[in-house]
Amino acid sequence: MLGPCLPSPIGMEAVAFIGLGEAGIAFATGLDADRPRPRAIDIKTRDPALRSAKLIQAGQAGVDIFDAPEEALHGAGAVLCVVTADQVLSAAHAYAPALEAGALWLDMNSVAPATKQAAADVIEAAGGRYVDVAVMAPVHPARRSTPLLVGGPHADAAIVLLQNLGFTGMRKIDGPVGAASAIKMIRSVMVKGLEALTAECVIAARGAGVLDEVIASLDASSTLRSWRERADYNLDRMLVHGLRRAAEMEEVVKTLETLGVAPALTRGTVTRQRALGELDLADVPAGLEAKLDAIFSAPQRDDA
Repeated sequence: MLGPCLPSPIGMEAVAFIGLGEAGIAFATGLDADRPRPRAIDIKTRDPALRSAKLIQAGQAGVDIFDAPEEALHGAGAVLCVVTADQVLSAAHAYAPALEAGALWLDMNSVAPATKQAAADVIEAAGGRYVDVAVMAPVHPARRSTPLLVGGPHADAAIVLLQNLGFTGMRKIDGPVGAASAIKMIRSVMVKGLEALTAECVIAARGAGVLDEVIASLDASSTLRSWRERADYNLDRMLVHGLRRAAEMEEVVKTLETLGVAPALTRGTVTRQRALGELDLADVPAGLEAKLDAIFSAPQRDDA
């Protein structure tokens, strides 16, 4: 165990987090002080280089973090799974044996409906109650006001739980496990696809020396905020979260393939998101021109 001594058994109102990254910390920080202190387990604590930082983050968020699944999930009636897209099934297999009988497992990860259905099979077989949750916007600054779509046979119970935890943006989606995630995945074709298209456009425009003219032309055909602002924002999201978004978009590829839709552009989006994320800039600069300077000066840059 990494936190204080394991308390005596507590009621099923205890909450545990699988993964304590950006989303986990945003959702856990400032939970009702009258509730048992939230618990968490995060595989990054196994890395000596990351362990200390993760412990500090957990302390600042008011979360006790544990090494063993049995300790992290002991007495927890609700488990919020907020790992990365490529770890969803691994997390279900790893932690299902430690679940309390009847515990709600809220899978809040951005993955294909088929992936969530596979995870649900694991959790339900272990005696848990699986809930499909789609997080429909960045968790900052909204945190527990972030809009959520909640689906599956235990959606009603999950919404009551989330309300009790201070979440305010839930909406129930009728249908089986995967229905809520299908909305998120298919929406991502446009949202994250536009990010990738923006990067391709402004990188090419900068390379051709026509950035200002291209942006002016786009502005002339748009009634939204300027394309310079939009390009700056989209590049920021990709440079900071490109690797995570690429993993999510791999799940979008699976979604489209299941529907019989050839994911030609979506595959390109995976490549573009990953390429910018792999630049691994220590500090993402402010402003479009500064971001483009950083991209062009990086040792390895995707020019495809």
